[in-house]
Amino acid sequence: MCGIVGILGREAVAGRMVEALRRLEYRGYDSAGIATLEAGRLERCRAEGRIVNLELKLVRAPLVGAIGIGHTRWATHGRPNEINAHPHATERLAVVHNGIVENFREIRAALEADGVVFETETDTEAVARAVTHAMERGLGPVAAVEHTLRRLRGAFALAFLFQGEENLLVGARHGAPLAVGFGEGEAYLGSDALALAPLADTVSYLDEGDLAVLSRRGVEVRGAPPRVHAGRSCVTTSSSTRARTATSWPRRSTNSPRWWGEPWRITSILPQGAPVCRCRCPSTSPR
Repeated sequence: MCGIVGILGREAVAGRMVEALRRLEYRGYDSAGIATLEAGRLERCRAEGRIVNLELKLVRAPLVGAIGIGHTRWATHGRPNEINAHPHATERLAVVHNGIVENFREIRAALEADGVVFETETDTEAVARAVTHAMERGLGPVAAVEHTLRRLRGAFALAFLFQGEENLLVGARHGAPLAVGFGEGEAYLGSDALALAPLADTVSYLDEGDLAVLSRRGVEVRGAPPRVHAGRSCVTTSSSTRARTATSWPRRSTNSPRWWGEPWRITSILPQGAPVCRCRCPSTSPR
């Protein structure tokens, strides 16, 4: 069960993404990686094995971008090595993925027939190449993701980072949990509240079929069927909650039920008496 984190921040995010990935280690993984934008250009760092291997590589070659996505991978398609590690990237975007795209071979074959060259054995690369292919035919980043999602079958959560888009992250939920978080001038994506609670002021799970468009002004949620700016149940976290270390959070095995799968369950890990709000999440105008 892979782990996803995304941060749209105001300063370098690599360190915070690594710490968020540590809070997702309970899900199991065999490689880890992050991608950021530096002067609008995609930069990646990936490592086979434990997160400490990723940290050592970042010490030697730091990433300083203020926006990024990160991932811990549990191999399903493709061997557990650095080539197959996430984030996967093209010249237009980087993507991280939890779950399985059941029809990726069909999508891959269609793209290869169009001359697209693949580099890995993964289902995730098929998503990255399909979105890139749609952008090359004139669609913008969000429209290209929406177009591609209609082609995918399976159970998955996705987070996208786009070359040249310093104020945009896109997340999608289809059968696997994905949460959004909000802070002062920042926005976050994560596989569960565990990754986001120390960072965010409020955390909310996406509903099934939702697409989240994140900017530093807020988050726009588009549902399936479309319902822009749909209301979401949010949990407000306290400063003491955000200060907690990873070791103070409850652990669950990867075989346990989807314990983090509903917004109200976040209250189980908040301090007693922490304020809980039922409100509309911050949103932007349609992109």
